[in-house]
Amino acid sequence: MGRVVCSRLARDGWNAAAVARTQETIDALRMEVPDALGIVADATLPAEVERAFAETHERFGPADLVVNAITNGPRGGSIVELKEDAFDSYLRHLLPAIFNVVRVGSRVLVENGGGTLVQMTGGSARRGMPKRGPWAATAFATRALTQSVAAELRERNVHVALLIVDAIIESEKTAEWLRGDPPEKSASMEEIAQAVVYLHGQSPRAWTHELQLTPALETWVP
Repeated sequence: MGRVVCSRLARDGWNAAAVARTQETIDALRMEVPDALGIVADATLPAEVERAFAETHERFGPADLVVNAITNGPRGGSIVELKEDAFDSYLRHLLPAIFNVVRVGSRVLVENGGGTLVQMTGGSARRGMPKRGPWAATAFATRALTQSVAAELRERNVHVALLIVDAIIESEKTAEWLRGDPPEKSASMEEIAQAVVYLHGQSPRAWTHELQLTPALETWVP
């Protein structure tokens, strides 16, 4: 997802930097977006997040837009069958990583005088789904954090938005799940990137703080 967002922004003339945990992912980014800055870092470590923002500033100057698409995906299972460690990966890895990026990204944008922070998450941020209890709790926590930050930073010229993708995202990883389904059953990464561009382009007179994307053939819940 990060690679597609970077590619879209680069086509629009942006300087783009992306962070991933592996060099393999960064190499794939550079194949598609040669001028992008690729940084290998672990967002669960605060110092690594600080380093990523510092390297970006050194290369391109002040940041205007921060997009946080970190996820490790929902792990399903009935609550009566889940093991005691079912929450561990969310509590020890995903939520700290999200918090670190939102915390440092918010500070950077405030110091720069304004900008946009987009936090992505899934449909479970709006409603708990069967057999996804730990993931739903994590998504709800992400939504609450983003709402709190959005309310705080409005007066500091920082637009914070939660981008909820309420569908399976079409990718190489999900190709088997979506085999035989029409395109309208899944979310397109290009369309998600377009939503990021839309959110950043909004005027302070009409900021959207939560935007939900739901494909036409996916169940929509108001």
